[in-house]
Amino acid sequence: LSSAVECIGPKDRHPHAILFNILNRKDSCGLGHDNWDYSGMHNCHCEQRKLVCLRNSASTCQAASEVLVKTIHFMKSLPSFHHLPCIDQLLLLQSCWAPLFVLGLAQEHMVFEVTDIPTASILRNLLLNHQKRTNEQETDDSPTTLQAVHNLNSCLNKLWSLDLTAKEYAYLKGAILFNPDVSGLMSCKHIEGLQKESQRVLHEVIQTLHPNDHGRFTCVLLTASSLRTVAQSFVTELFFRPVIGQTDLLELLTEILFS
Repeated sequence: LSSAVECIGPKDRHPHAILFNILNRKDSCGLGHDNWDYSGMHNCHCEQRKLVCLRNSASTCQAASEVLVKTIHFMKSLPSFHHLPCIDQLLLLQSCWAPLFVLGLAQEHMVFEVTDIPTASILRNLLLNHQKRTNEQETDDSPTTLQAVHNLNSCLNKLWSLDLTAKEYAYLKGAILFNPDVSGLMSCKHIEGLQKESQRVLHEVIQTLHPNDHGRFTCVLLTASSLRTVAQSFVTELFFRPVIGQTDLLELLTEILFS
């Protein structure tokens, strides 16, 4: 991976300028590929709740950042998205970046290894996060458990089994991005039309490429819906927290989107 990065935003506004530079790279290098090793894993409940982290954190986080920046630039490249009110763009970004990121992982065939978090690190994180907790209940608390990793891997395997083409990926991303069910949208009806158009073209592409596979379109949409089970907080903690620390990832993504 190239070490040269271009900073789009002012460095003095970001305490984690290195990640901001990575996320703002316009040209993406080849992604690093590690082996996702499941040897020695068990199915007992306590094993599934075990906390894990990336084995090769530096290279995997940089590769994941490149997938994420491709995701944001895909959104920016769509005129139909760019012409939406800013508040709608922000709401769609907030709602859809994680499933689109998982689609990006699948499209880039990115694999990785996880390993147990040392007990000392768990205790340290508990102490550091204690001050960050508020009295209000957290509804999106998704630690990096082995079970969550298995769920992500299941979603990736389903996508890989479909062997989607670049066109199928593109229109599927559009169908996920233009989600009229997101609360607070100003252009809900228009966005619903954009989603239906993305689904219509996706259906046409699938019929052309797989004329004898009558259930493929439904299977693709069902697989896409399963991506919502991968929590944003889990994705953030596993792939980006080692680099950004306590910086709000959504704030970084928002600045990239509107830069």
